[in-house]
Amino acid sequence: MLDQLAAASGPAVGRKATPADLLAVFEQVTDPRKPRGRRHRLPVLLTLATCAVLAGARSFTAIAEWAADAGEQVTGLLGIVRVPDASTFRRVLARLDADALDTALGAWAAARTTPGQGEQRRVAVDGKTLRGSRNGDAPGRHLLAALDQRHAVVLAQCAVDAKTNEIPKLRDLLAGLDLTDVVVTADALHTQDDTATWLTDRGAHYLLIVKANQPTLHAQLTALPWTKVRTTARTTSRGHGRLEHRTVKTTEVRAGLGFPHAVQAVRITRRRRSLTSGKSTTETIHAVTSLPTHQASPVLLAGLARGHWAIENRLHWVRDVTYDEDHHRARTGNAPQVMASLRNLAITILRLTGTTNIAQALRHHARHPERPLETIKKASC
Repeated sequence: MLDQLAAASGPAVGRKATPADLLAVFEQVTDPRKPRGRRHRLPVLLTLATCAVLAGARSFTAIAEWAADAGEQVTGLLGIVRVPDASTFRRVLARLDADALDTALGAWAAARTTPGQGEQRRVAVDGKTLRGSRNGDAPGRHLLAALDQRHAVVLAQCAVDAKTNEIPKLRDLLAGLDLTDVVVTADALHTQDDTATWLTDRGAHYLLIVKANQPTLHAQLTALPWTKVRTTARTTSRGHGRLEHRTVKTTEVRAGLGFPHAVQAVRITRRRRSLTSGKSTTETIHAVTSLPTHQASPVLLAGLARGHWAIENRLHWVRDVTYDEDHHRARTGNAPQVMASLRNLAITILRLTGTTNIAQALRHHARHPERPLETIKKASC
C-alpha cells in the first residue's frame, strides 16, 4: 500500500506531512475531482507520474504506458487494482492547481537542502518558455524558476501570465522561501530598484547583471577604472562543445551608483572557443551586488556568477535536451506547467541522490520498474 511506502521514509500518508516525506507532500495538493467516482487517489497518480518521468517518460501517454508495464511489484505496493490510462492522467493533471503543486514540492526541496553551519544558500532565478504549449496565436506558457545553485534542485516555480512579465513575478516566486542571508542571482531583466529593495528588506543579498535596460547604471559601471583593478579571479571550464575562460574583477562602490544597497561592482570577461570550429568569442558582463567585500571575495562572486548560469545548464538544458520539453504538445489547462513540475521534481530527486548524468539515470530507471520508487524513498530519507 501507499501508506506502507510512505512509512519507509516518514509518517504514513494521511498524517501531517513532514518536510522530508515526499509522498506525504503529495497529500497536501488538493484533488480537483469530485469525490464520487474516483478510482485512484491523487497521491497515487502523482507517484506513478513521478516514477514514469524518472524513467524518462515525456508525455501523458508515455506515463500511462510506463504505469501499465510497471507490474504487480509496483502497482501492488501502491494499492492499484486497475492501472489508470492516459486520459486519466491528462484530465486530472490538467485540472490540478499547478502553483500549489510547485509550492509544496519547492518547500520539500528547500527542507532537503537546508544549508549547513557556515553555508549560505545561493538561489538562481531565470525563466523558460514551453514552446510546445503554443496554441495558435497564443504564446507558449512561460515559467519562472528558482534553483539552488549548490545542489541544482528546484526550490520554486510559478507561471508568468502573458499579460505581464517576469519582473513582478519574482516576488511571488520567492515569497515562500526563507530569504534570510540567501544570495539571489538574476539576469538583467530583474535589475530593478524595487526588486533589490524587496530582497534586502527580507534579509537577502543579490548579485544582478546590468545591461542596457539600466542605461545610467550600465554607463557608470562601464566607466569605472577597470584597468587599474587587478584581475582577482580566473576560472576555466569545458562543456557543451566549448572551452570557456573567465576573468573577474571587483571594486567597492559604496557611493555614487544610486542603485539600492549596491556596494560592489563586478566585471566578468568570458572568452569562449568552440572545440569543433575553433571560433572564439569574447563577452564582457557587468553586475552589482549588495554583498560587502568582507563577506564576498572576488572568487566567491565569480562562483556566484558562474553558479547562476547553472540554471541554464543544469535545469533548462536538461529539460530541453534530455526530456525534449519543447516538443511536448500539452496545451490544456495547467498540463504544461504540471508536466514541467514533474520534470523539475525528477531532476531534483536525482540530484538529491547524487546523480550527475541525468540522461544515464533515466535509462537506469527505465530498465527496472521498481527503481524509481526506490530512488524516491532514498531522496526522502
